[in-house]
Amino acid sequence: MKKKNIQTPVLSMAIAACMISHQQNAWGREKPSLQNDSVPYVTMPDVSPKLTTGDGNPLLDFMFTADPTAVEYNGRIYVYATNDQQQYDSIGGYGKNSYEYIKSLVMMSSDDMTNWTYHGIIKTDSIAPWIQTSWAPSIAKREEADGKTHFYLYFSNSGGGTAVLTSTSPIGPWSSPLNHSLVDTNTPGIAGECKAAFDPGVVIDDKGKGWLTVGGGCARIMRLGKDMISVDGPIKPIRAPHHFEANELNYINGTYVYTYNIDWQDFSDWPLPTEKPTTCCMSYMTSKTPLVTKSWKYQHNYMKNPGDYGFDYSNNHTHLHKFRGKWYVFYHTMSLQHSFNTTAGFRNVCVDEIQVDENTVNIHMGNQTLKGVKQIQPMNPFIIQQAETTAATQGVKFTNGKSIGDMYAVTVPNKTGIIAVRGVEFNKVPSSLEIKASGNGIIEVRRDRPDGEVIASIKVGTPQMKLIESQLQKNMTGTMDLCFVLKGNNITFDEWKFK
Repeated sequence: MKKKNIQTPVLSMAIAACMISHQQNAWGREKPSLQNDSVPYVTMPDVSPKLTTGDGNPLLDFMFTADPTAVEYNGRIYVYATNDQQQYDSIGGYGKNSYEYIKSLVMMSSDDMTNWTYHGIIKTDSIAPWIQTSWAPSIAKREEADGKTHFYLYFSNSGGGTAVLTSTSPIGPWSSPLNHSLVDTNTPGIAGECKAAFDPGVVIDDKGKGWLTVGGGCARIMRLGKDMISVDGPIKPIRAPHHFEANELNYINGTYVYTYNIDWQDFSDWPLPTEKPTTCCMSYMTSKTPLVTKSWKYQHNYMKNPGDYGFDYSNNHTHLHKFRGKWYVFYHTMSLQHSFNTTAGFRNVCVDEIQVDENTVNIHMGNQTLKGVKQIQPMNPFIIQQAETTAATQGVKFTNGKSIGDMYAVTVPNKTGIIAVRGVEFNKVPSSLEIKASGNGIIEVRRDRPDGEVIASIKVGTPQMKLIESQLQKNMTGTMDLCFVLKGNNITFDEWKFK
């Protein structure tokens, strides 16, 4: 793969953003004027990078996302990310992605690691109107005394602090239990020592205790209170060599594992006898006693810079997660921005498998690919499937449905919309297809490709959302990919099911 542009700011744009006037972006330039909420130079890719390639990365091909975190619940993995798309929609593709318009987080989930359900955004500025921006989430869950599973979602309130939202569902509704950041650059243990109190990483250990790391240019760790929204005791340093940002925590086999993004320096002053890491890579440290600073031991880097894998050089932010017996590393690159004809630093979340030896707590060197990971279970076409569950898309956008986390697929004017899903298993011969849609046009279902064999063709001609059933044109069994091709005006597509 050909290497692309190098984008290597000496100081993180996020850290810089908390140190300059609110009237300027992170590089000190004046913000673009957006009068009457106009949106300059916003496009969609004419050709999806995933539609015809079979690639699994990025997870979503219709919007920019970054800084992933994840939690498992009821057999699904829920991924949360920075909403780079909000910045893109605000300034278009001509300006640098300096993050200052991002005031929401993105939600998605999957039970097969290939078809991803887009659950929409968390409007952090509405839930917590006191925030400046919202970046780099980290999430944990725990069953509480009320018998419910509670979700605790931490995120960067610009570079200056870390905020928290809570919910009893992985898709919300979310609420802000505090009217301020949990910690910020004025908090003892951080004040005067760290340039930023952002990029949180949270974990709950086997004793049910919550732990949180934050920091930019330095790393800090704290034990959380029983309520998960307070700090219990002192905040302690983690002496992470050449610390840059992107803090995360895991708990593996009784060991606390701290991961972070190393800076852009040449490491001529590398302080350890270990091998020097590569530039701006992901590294990790381990400890059995996280509040004892000297107990933290640097191990090695486990993921290189995206540029070393043939993508654009950029910062990174990873999350390690074990799901269905396999370890995965979620990360971001900037591969999708080339489909949008921009090189302004807009990012996209990806996932690849990674080898983790749990006995020795050794994280092997990972990889970053466009191919992504294997599908771990087939999609069932005989239950209701949502139109916002996709493996690849083209010419569609998504709007809020009638319930939280439910979305509708909507065609883009003058474009044929395509929604592809993969690994659909027909273990019996279906006789009909039922869809729920509105608008005027036709929804074709084609086998394997957008121009593949037509399985069904359903006419849509209703202004209201309606269930429409159609007989199939072809009998089929086995496992295949499906492409829903939306032709017409203002088609809104909600769900589908074979019978």
